[in-house]
Amino acid sequence: MNYLFTMNAETKSRYWVNNPTFAEVKQALENGVHSCTTNPAHCSKILQTDPSYMKGKVREVLASGVSLDDAPEAIYHQACGDIMALFRDHYDKTGGKEGFVTVQEDPSREEDHEYILAASRRAKKLGPNYMAKIPVTESGLKVIAAMVEENVPICATEVFTLSQAFAAYDCYKKASEKSGNSPVMYITHITGIMDDYFTDLVKKEKIAISDKALAMAGTAVGLKQYKLFKERGVPCPMLGGGVRRTSHFTNFVGGDMHVTINWPTAVELIEKNPPVENAIDQAVPQDIIDELLEKLPNFRRAWEEDGLPISEFAQYGPVMLFRTQFMNGWSRLYDEVRLLAK
Repeated sequence: MNYLFTMNAETKSRYWVNNPTFAEVKQALENGVHSCTTNPAHCSKILQTDPSYMKGKVREVLASGVSLDDAPEAIYHQACGDIMALFRDHYDKTGGKEGFVTVQEDPSREEDHEYILAASRRAKKLGPNYMAKIPVTESGLKVIAAMVEENVPICATEVFTLSQAFAAYDCYKKASEKSGNSPVMYITHITGIMDDYFTDLVKKEKIAISDKALAMAGTAVGLKQYKLFKERGVPCPMLGGGVRRTSHFTNFVGGDMHVTINWPTAVELIEKNPPVENAIDQAVPQDIIDELLEKLPNFRRAWEEDGLPISEFAQYGPVMLFRTQFMNGWSRLYDEVRLLAK
């Protein structure tokens, strides 16, 4: 009974594995994983860990006549399809409640909702355990509505603010009432990337703020989102993400929510095997919140429910940082396509 099994047995918290290698999928399935997330940087990771597999996929797609511009999507979809196949047995055994694999489309075209919708429909054909991973931006909300109406499971991603979280739910509710469909939709909160953004901002602008307050920025917003969801009976489960240290996981344990982590973080929890503690009901000290609100104006935009209009979701700093990381990974795959196409 390692930490992950104990957590599964004693709480409603669950973990998902993020951007796994095929070996990591096997290990995760042996250690009580719920489902799997991928993002547009996934193939760049596999190029490092399993280059022969990924280069084989590139050559296979290029040989099929797919254009250079369309090849990255096709390659990523095929790689995700192979992961879906590994999770399929788990999906079937749980009656379609677990074993999902998320797919998020070309980050450079994230604001082109017609492309994202078309690409999501193509990805849907990969397997029954497909889950559309859609950014909560003005354009992304249009895709979320369409996916609800088509009864496709959804992971609403790139959520850093309460404004985004409740906009995603409002979108889901309206589309569900219109269509009569209620597919599962997980609404994320990306804790670690938010902390990365503020840490870099503090360093560049030489902002005087305590390390204790800075370390709680992402967690504080996530805990507030969870609390408000429960108080208001939001039916969409919450999914934590962007874990950069184990506390980004353990701070949410005990909640009726899930957190997605890279496999090395899971291994760290298994090896350390700390006590499983109910941390979800912890109260962030008010002086910490006050300091964050005073020193970091962008934190206030995340903390307040009306802190950010929908039109500004895509330009919020942490969203842009997250997307940049995805674009770097996508570009690495595109570089490999062009190299092997010569």
